[in-house]
Amino acid sequence: MLSSVLNSERAILVNIVIMRTFVRLRNLQAASKELARRLEGLQQKYAAHDMQIQQIFACIKKLMTPPGSGHRQIGFLSPKKSNSPESR
Repeated sequence: MLSSVLNSERAILVNIVIMRTFVRLRNLQAASKELARRLEGLQQKYAAHDMQIQQIFACIKKLMTPPGSGHRQIGFLSPKKSNSPESR
């Protein structure tokens, strides 16, 4: 405010620099709002893709796990010892 009241050359230059700074800040704020809006749009657009990618990774992990052994071993299995009186 003082730079706009004073009538010197330096005060006029300072006032111009201050006004340019405020214009630049306003432009940066508008640009950041535009960037935030575009980022939000991209996030909404690709939200469905994220779910699909997660499903793909889940299927790949399922395919990478070795299958469980559903077969019995071939050969003689010895009876297990128990602590019951009949086995003594």
